[in-house]
Amino acid sequence: MSQSDRYTIWANQEVSRAFLDGVRGAIPLATEQLDILLRVIRATQERVDSFLDLGCGNGILGWTIYREYPTAKGYFLDLSETMIEAAKEKLKGQENARFILKDFGLSSWVESVAEYAPFDVIVSGFSIHHQPDDRKQAIYREIYDLLKPGGLFLNLEHIASRADWGKRAFDDLFVDALYAFHRERGSEKSRQEIDREYYSRGDKDANILAPLELQCDWLREIGFVEVDCFMKLFEIALFGGLRSRPNNITCSQ
Repeated sequence: MSQSDRYTIWANQEVSRAFLDGVRGAIPLATEQLDILLRVIRATQERVDSFLDLGCGNGILGWTIYREYPTAKGYFLDLSETMIEAAKEKLKGQENARFILKDFGLSSWVESVAEYAPFDVIVSGFSIHHQPDDRKQAIYREIYDLLKPGGLFLNLEHIASRADWGKRAFDDLFVDALYAFHRERGSEKSRQEIDREYYSRGDKDANILAPLELQCDWLREIGFVEVDCFMKLFEIALFGGLRSRPNNITCSQ
């Protein structure tokens, strides 16, 4: 399977639905991740008039932003029709939300949102890691160019462990979380069954993970400032930075 095929598997309705129904809600510390995301936005932005949720999935990150900034114009982009429909359902009644079916694995995605830029905030959740490293860096540059000066980029992402034991610990945590999630919903599957399903999921082959430190370095090289990791749990990290202002051309370390 080519890199392109691995990534575009997310356009498959069955794969997208399986993730939404059986995995997304089981992500460990999901509530805390969203709380910290909002806190970082609040700490860095005087106001949020517009934001972009890139690779939006079911729209949970943008939905979270709307809790704090209900009048903002939100743009939700994904390559999967199933994900876009799920986001529309979650954002039902939000008149300022616009939905865009586009593959940000292709640089042409920028054209679909350029007229709405610059954005105050751009967020992405568990999506960019499906791209090869050179494309990840290109996406970060594209995001930088779409932000206003002082605008914020936050990436809630699946990252690479520095050691095999870290990967094993993360996988064990996730299987425990999946088992608890499905038990709460009446499933009688054993932990062993959940474990087998976790390791045989078709979308796992689409993961192309990169270390947190390396990705933060990419952001700094592009021009992002005050780059930091705001939360980390094994292979889950919330990190990002601000687009530099004209009088702020150095990176805060």
